Amino acid sequence: MTTVAEPTGFATELRRWRALRRWSQLDLAIAAETTQRHLSFLEQGRSRPGREMVIRLAESLSLTLRERNALLLAAGYAPAFEESGLDAPGLEPVRTALRSILDGHLPYPAVIVTRQGVLVDANAAFDLFTSGCVPELLGPPLNVRRLALHPRGMAQRVLNLPEWGRHVTESMRTRLRASPDPDMQKLLEELEGYLPHAAPDPGYLGFAVPLRLRAGSGELRLITTLTSFATATDVALAELHLEAFLPADEATAAYLRDRHDQNTPSPTAEKEE
Repeated sequence: MTTVAEPTGFATELRRWRALRRWSQLDLAIAAETTQRHLSFLEQGRSRPGREMVIRLAESLSLTLRERNALLLAAGYAPAFEESGLDAPGLEPVRTALRSILDGHLPYPAVIVTRQGVLVDANAAFDLFTSGCVPELLGPPLNVRRLALHPRGMAQRVLNLPEWGRHVTESMRTRLRASPDPDMQKLLEELEGYLPHAAPDPGYLGFAVPLRLRAGSGELRLITTLTSFATATDVALAELHLEAFLPADEATAAYLRDRHDQNTPSPTAEKEE
């Protein structure tokens, strides 16, 4: 049974979110299809919003599902979105579909992580990133951001750590600006402490930094694609991200194909067994 909070904090939360978005009252009023006067009354606590108005305001502010639930609770209403947990029976079809996507991305690495970077699932090629990492970083809950930038993790094999590491941390900072999270802020500060102090190269593009990873006696170059589940109505599912790595050159593609073939039993061998 859900406990519904009193609406005492709604006005404060509404002002906070509007300030974070750097919107005027008029901007938000227009987006939420209400009047600036009514919005002013809501922010002063002089008017109590209806449930539909809270939902419109949350949508206009581009809040996450978790944040929308919190705003509804602050206004005295029950949450609108379920948070069933990723292991809930009702999400079994989703888990099966995600596993198919991961396996279908082979021979290239792909992972599913939470908003904070905790590993939920990965395909067989993920071991490309765990090779040489200390066991303490590989135990659950495995955080892929920490694994990537920790000096005893993958970072010891990243050839362009200053640039690529800042690409990772700046992506986190961008998400934090939109949706503040104390735990994620603490992790960001930890990760930034691992990065060497170096001025960006004159050709640094920020948003387009390939991962240069040492593998054996060679170098792999990988680019990343990020997919979120924007239409999900379950809080836990909506906070997941699929991170898929792709080869940035033919040499990397050939290495990953050969590596996958060597680690995959042939159908003939399976039949003989």
